[in-house]
Amino acid sequence: MKENRISVQKAAELMGVSPQFVRVGLQRGRLPFGYAVKNKTKWWYFISAQKFTEATGIQI
Repeated sequence: MKENRISVQKAAELMGVSPQFVRVGLQRGRLPFGYAVKNKTKWWYFISAQKFTEATGIQI
């Protein structure tokens, strides 16, 4: 399953934005290629490589 997943850092680099932009976008449900889940005080992020490419047009 890890091959269908990319990190927040990688997504930010590919999009030309900061990792914080990606994290906040996922937390607010504004980016359609992943999600953020808060577990007590820590946020967890999942970004689908396939959905990232579909949404942005950027090949990984």
